[in-house]
Amino acid sequence: MIQIDYRSQKAMYEQVRDEIKKLIMKGILKVDEAIPSVREIAGTLAINPNTIQRAYRELENEGFVYSVKGKGTFVSPREDAEQTERIEELMSQFTACAAELLYLGVSKESLLERLEKGGK
Repeated sequence: MIQIDYRSQKAMYEQVRDEIKKLIMKGILKVDEAIPSVREIAGTLAINPNTIQRAYRELENEGFVYSVKGKGTFVSPREDAEQTERIEELMSQFTACAAELLYLGVSKESLLERLEKGGK
């Protein structure tokens, strides 16, 4: 379910956070569905539980999950205002990235092709 590259320069908690985000955005993890416990993921990936907890804390701060004391961590329903704010933030980043790629000589066609493939 969650794959980590142990040789990556990217911090482990960031990799865990991003993997869980992908599962939520792809609909694999549904709204109000419990995500695996910190200990479960830590054991499976052989990572310190504090690392997983940090990833969960960031996901909660970003509004992707919520915690219920004694029950676990669950996928959050997306709030319209929060979602609009996040969309604006991402669009701003996208615009800056696209402008830099165009400056570096990447064609508009290549950008559109990549966008149509879902960024792959």
